[in-house]
Amino acid sequence: MAEKDASAVAATGRTIPLVPPLYQSSVYLLPDLDAFDRISTGEEPGFLYVRDCHPNARLLAEQLAVFEGASWVLPSGSGMAAVTAVLLSVVEHGDRIVASDALHFETAHLLRHALARLGVRTTFVDARNLDAVRDALTEPARLLWVETMSNPQLRLVDIEALAAVCHERSCTLVVDNTLATPELVKPLELGADLVVESLTKMIGGHGDLTVGAVCGRGGFREQIQAAISDWGLASHPFECWLAERGLATLSLRMQTASANASALADWLAGQRGVTRVLYPGRADHPDHALARRLLPNGFGNLLCFELAGGRDAVNRFMQQASGIPYCTSMGNLTTTCSPAIISQPSGNPVGHKRLPVSGGLIRLSVGVQPLGQIRQEMARGLAENVPGSARAEGAAID
Repeated sequence: MAEKDASAVAATGRTIPLVPPLYQSSVYLLPDLDAFDRISTGEEPGFLYVRDCHPNARLLAEQLAVFEGASWVLPSGSGMAAVTAVLLSVVEHGDRIVASDALHFETAHLLRHALARLGVRTTFVDARNLDAVRDALTEPARLLWVETMSNPQLRLVDIEALAAVCHERSCTLVVDNTLATPELVKPLELGADLVVESLTKMIGGHGDLTVGAVCGRGGFREQIQAAISDWGLASHPFECWLAERGLATLSLRMQTASANASALADWLAGQRGVTRVLYPGRADHPDHALARRLLPNGFGNLLCFELAGGRDAVNRFMQQASGIPYCTSMGNLTTTCSPAIISQPSGNPVGHKRLPVSGGLIRLSVGVQPLGQIRQEMARGLAENVPGSARAEGAAID
């Protein structure tokens, strides 16, 4: 009998609960020192202390590994905890990292400032330009760090090609796959060495948890697990229990939200007052050809659109589109929005010259509500910026 089934039987008799139980305990009882030794060395299954591992983390890891095509998964306290665990375990003083210049601003800040204080240099490059990556890797580098899709511009990178370049230069490729999720692409199957996910977003999907994960197939597991424990980056049982619930419906939610986002992107492109729409599924997106190859199961639930009128127009939209709440995170059941400038604040040291972020750009995290309902709310906000036009067109979806 599997370990999780055995524990369930022990708690409930001969029946097993349909929903995995929540193991809300920080410590586990041991019969003697011999049992401690066997569990510590992995000779016998079991748990000691929640900072090292716990049943809900293991259950989540087992299921996420199937989605990712991974041989192991290590949950962490947040997406940034997963990023930190990789960096603290793989990189050493004096090492060099090459990173995409279109990273999430907190990751970029960590690389440029916090890691620099530990004696690690980071070179930022346009990861979509393979020649630029090759040039950057002429000097030895421990890691190449990229994101499947950047935030908020939704620029894509060719993971398979980057993996080939990295492995020619004995460099480890790390892919942050948060925006795509393993439902749209599995970077490990394309040659990535490590994958980082923030389960707080679309995988969790309900806006009520904070969990991250590091996924891999080969080495690094032991040192990353040690970093999670040593630096206090561990996940908590309740958060993992919630993330497992979200994982069960990820495919359904991502398919629905992606279809909604695709239809909304096309609709927005025809609205007065909207000066541009950014969505990888549209033919006018600069990475559309790559998106069709990289994301065969859909183009994701995120899009950006720009309003003429800048910050004032964004404020008017947000004030009038009350059914599209302002939310600084993404990946919830409901559709939310935030000014895209928040994703790359003025203090962000990378990306602004090459990928300028307009004050009129809005990031839309599309949810799973009926498409007509989402468009009706969007039309309300747009009508405030172009009086009469959106109201006159109505809310029906073709």
